[in-house]
Amino acid sequence: MNSERLLERFLRYVRIDTTAGAAGGTYPSSAGQWELGKLLVYELTEAGLVDVRQDSWGLVWGTLPATSRAATPTIAFNAHLDTSPETTGAGVQPQVIRDYRGGDIRLSGDPRQVIRVADNPELAGLIGKTLVTTDGTTLLGADDKSGLAVIVEALAFLHEHPEIEHGPIRVLFTCDEEIGHGIDHVDVAELGAVVCYTLDGAGAGQIDVETFSADLATVTVRGVNIHPSVAKGRMVNALRGLGDFLAALPRARMSPETTAAREGFIHPYFCEGGVAQASAKVLLRDFDEAQLQGQAQLLRDLAEQVVARTPGLEVEVTVEPQYRNLSAGLAREPRAVALVERAMARLNRPLEKTIIRGGTDGSLLTAKGVPTPNLSTGEHNPHSPLEWTCLEEMVAAAELIVELARVWGLERDPTAASGTIGTNG
Repeated sequence: MNSERLLERFLRYVRIDTTAGAAGGTYPSSAGQWELGKLLVYELTEAGLVDVRQDSWGLVWGTLPATSRAATPTIAFNAHLDTSPETTGAGVQPQVIRDYRGGDIRLSGDPRQVIRVADNPELAGLIGKTLVTTDGTTLLGADDKSGLAVIVEALAFLHEHPEIEHGPIRVLFTCDEEIGHGIDHVDVAELGAVVCYTLDGAGAGQIDVETFSADLATVTVRGVNIHPSVAKGRMVNALRGLGDFLAALPRARMSPETTAAREGFIHPYFCEGGVAQASAKVLLRDFDEAQLQGQAQLLRDLAEQVVARTPGLEVEVTVEPQYRNLSAGLAREPRAVALVERAMARLNRPLEKTIIRGGTDGSLLTAKGVPTPNLSTGEHNPHSPLEWTCLEEMVAAAELIVELARVWGLERDPTAASGTIGTNG
């Protein structure tokens, strides 16, 4: 694997601002996603893929033709173009640290920002490796530009080594994953794959086989506005009502800052408004569907209590499904995980099956019928100025893609024509 070429790809990608904008406007939500997509079309074509295009929604598609003469299943790899709006991705200045010597890493653009070993114990196992950090003023964008770089480099390697027999490999790079709209415009029939793998995970040697199930609640509080000079007995302040509602949410439990492992949470993360109307966005997360429904009911109960305390106030809670735990979908195609285990065994590397307290495009692709587990790509501290990645972990991810292509190339698909590929025409 050409690690320096992989690093160069990654550094090119992160310098393009693809911060996701607000949902509900243009799609994709930021111009930088179009820009990066155009670059990826060029690089995928250079890497030997065919039918490469950026569609009318900004999604990037392509196919690496099969080298096996036998009829083998089509598999796919996915990553997303956008970065989180929680920290700016404009003006990213990646810092490459060769031969990391250990210890805390103070970031040059903002010395107050320090990647501390105490908070990042995985650094202890990366002495001598090559790390990439931000300068402390932006996020890095390893989520998910590490995935993009890994996929492109792995497929370029396969193109350069036609002696490695594999079936057709599809690529799908999506937009606006960070704001929950990654596969809004994806036709899974066009993808044409029996399984897909998202490259959007932490560290190395992990496969995410479960995700949270997720809903988004919108709490809208309506009051009565009037000039404060004549407000006695007439004004009903929606902001105060929203404050009462938020204050009533659980804090010592069911919050992100008090939960871990398989514990779910309720997370208010955005609010706006004035006296007449105010609203808040609240994330609902749990691995268990019944518990998720219980969270929604809790919000409705709290809304009724706030209304009872404040005559004239109205509180509406609407809940929108976002994604579901991918475990059930993976069970429908056992090879999705089993062949990752086989590939890692061939590489003589351990594999840890993990759960992820979040979701990826894989959750939604799985729900649409394409089992899609998530693989490690070296992401650390995503969505943060303290974000960093490790080149060697990215190389390991690319090597796994190559080995996955090889082991899937040993499978047989009686419905496929020998030596043919699907197109997205």
